[in-house]
Amino acid sequence: MTSTPARVLTIAGSDSGGGAGIQADLKTMLALGVHGMSVIAAVTAQNSLGVQGYWELPEEAVRAQLDSVLGDIGVQAVKTGMLASPVLVETVARTLAGVAAPVVVDPVGVSKHGDALLAPEAVETVKELLLPVATVVTPNLWEVEQLTSVKVEDEDDLPRAAEAVLALGPRWALIKGGHLSGAPVDLLTDGDRSYRFTAERLDNRHTHGTGCTLASAIASRLALGDDMPEAVRQAKEYVTGAIARGFPLGAGIGPVDHGWRWRTA
Repeated sequence: MTSTPARVLTIAGSDSGGGAGIQADLKTMLALGVHGMSVIAAVTAQNSLGVQGYWELPEEAVRAQLDSVLGDIGVQAVKTGMLASPVLVETVARTLAGVAAPVVVDPVGVSKHGDALLAPEAVETVKELLLPVATVVTPNLWEVEQLTSVKVEDEDDLPRAAEAVLALGPRWALIKGGHLSGAPVDLLTDGDRSYRFTAERLDNRHTHGTGCTLASAIASRLALGDDMPEAVRQAKEYVTGAIARGFPLGAGIGPVDHGWRWRTA
């Protein structure tokens, strides 16, 4: 009898260019051997040059998708990405407060091209309602500053940033240091235990979807039974390979290669 794979739900925005958002999440989940499901919170018009526009789905549409998946299929991990507005953040946060599975929050504020994907008035809702239900939150340095006002300028600032993020309620914080000068360093901590993850800095501009991919990979590994440090280690290994093989697409920034393990097998 065929067994059912682990189930992971992404709650995020659609990327019409296929490099980030829901599309990147589902590709990552397939690549890591889990069954991906989706709740679409917003639709973007997006390509390699940027985000030309986005439209939130009605709150009742997001709630119906959540009820549909959670009420019948269930989940073993959840990943959130672009949630766009205060009402959608609140809807998702209140639902996830009743879910026992681990929740990976990617606090998406802007796109790779610098386009806003979260209404300014929604930042407080993320802080007050979403981060307290997160098992782990995965901000980049810009998102750390947006959420906590802590500016990270070098690796020594990472613990202070993590402490500020943890004060908002998540069980773990993964501070992504990819925008630091020198070798990229990420810091994972729950306040008691800390783990640093380093990787080679790759000379490839085609990195669209990196944050979505990492968060989805962590959720996938948690669903497969890893503890948090091992889930992050495995996710980092997958994402590093995907960045190394990121490819040109259109006239701008291309995506990471979610299928790199298949192509190099």
